[in-house]
Order: sequence, then C-alpha cells, then structure tokens
Amino acid sequence: MDGSHMTKLFNNALRTLALGLGAVTMMAAAPAAAESAASAAMVPAVDMPAGNSAGAPVTNSDGDRQFEQLFASWERMDKVSAGVATTSVSVPSAMPLTDARLSSGYGMRNHPVLGGRRGHKGVDLAAPTGTPVYATADGFVSKADWFSSYGKYISIEHGASLQTRFAHLSDMVVSAGDKVKKGDLIGYVGSTGRSTGPHLHYEVRVDGVAVDPSPYMVPSDDHRDHALALLSAD
Repeated sequence: MDGSHMTKLFNNALRTLALGLGAVTMMAAAPAAAESAASAAMVPAVDMPAGNSAGAPVTNSDGDRQFEQLFASWERMDKVSAGVATTSVSVPSAMPLTDARLSSGYGMRNHPVLGGRRGHKGVDLAAPTGTPVYATADGFVSKADWFSSYGKYISIEHGASLQTRFAHLSDMVVSAGDKVKKGDLIGYVGSTGRSTGPHLHYEVRVDGVAVDPSPYMVPSDDHRDHALALLSAD
C-alpha cells in the first residue's frame, strides 16, 4: 500500500472518530454531564510524519504508531460513551404508596419507641401490611436486605448522589443491582425493625443527607426542573 493511500485511509478514520465523539457528547442527560462528556471527548492530536505532507512513503514503524494512536482514541471514545450512560439523573416525583395516611412527618418529633425529642429523617405512611410499595423514580437498587432498625429495607440510587429509602417492609421483590423504573413494584408495607405498627418509612437523601421528602412526593414538572438545576450546580 503506498504512503498517500495509507494517509487517506488514516485521515478518513480520524474524521469518523471525531463525528462519533460529537454524537456521544450530545447524548449527555444533564448539563453537568454534557459538559463533562464534551471535555472528555476532545480528540487527541495524532502525530503525522513530516514526510506524509509531501507524499513521501510511510514506513511500517510510522504506520504502526499512527494506527496505535487511532485505536487508543477509539478506546477512549468507548469510555466516554460508558460514562455518559451512567450520568443520568431521575428525580423522585411520586407517592411510594397509592393509598396511605401520614402518621409522622419529617423533622423533630417525640420518638414513639425511644422517647424524647429526636430528629425524624423521613416520613411515615401508615397502611395495612401487604400494601404495595413503588419506586418513585428510575434508578438501581443499591441495597435490599435487613438493615438494623430499618428492618427489611430497600435503597435506590437515582444519580447525582440522590437516593430514596424504604423501610419496615414485610417483603421485597427486588434485589441489589436491579434496575427499576418509576412506578415499579419493589416491596410491601410491613412492621419489621424498630416499628410500632405497619407503615412505610420513606426517605430522600442528597449526598447522604436526609432532606424533607414532601416536595419529592408530587408529580410536578416545575419541581423536577428546579431539583435538576440544583443537582447540576457546582
């Protein structure tokens, strides 16, 4: 193969790589993810031998080095694509139960078991044992097991360090590692762990810190847009 033909093939491959990286960048699910993908997707400069521009023959060592750089660039593109796929954020915006009564709100309260004034990190929704419990946003299950005073417990990760927790369940129908969609059945109300009666303890956490779940229990587009803006802010 002569040098000019090899150079033409190589340049065509580089153009294809650049187009592919641009497409990956556009798939980012949130502004912060898009910015990260765009910076990661910059095509590295590939050193071309000076003789190529004049049509001089390309030696085997030159061709090998060029194609090694090209393949390394494709590998980097694969990593960028995988990173974009995992940066989506789904903000909770639904009730975890279709029919329930609020029995204890978020914040300071008289603890029903331990006594005294203590902070309550979620809300308690009273419902009969066996009432279905649903995921409130898309995500993946990080834990589905007995967890100390929570009893039978499920935690779901929604991206951007956003997490929901479901406690005191009587049974669970998901396992750690499962992907779930908003509205999927994940378990049933119970009274396991430190509990005085059948109810769901529901939490929303951001960066590991419990926040008031109430705003996340309404299907509001305005709320979701506001929450996404906060999560993507520096």
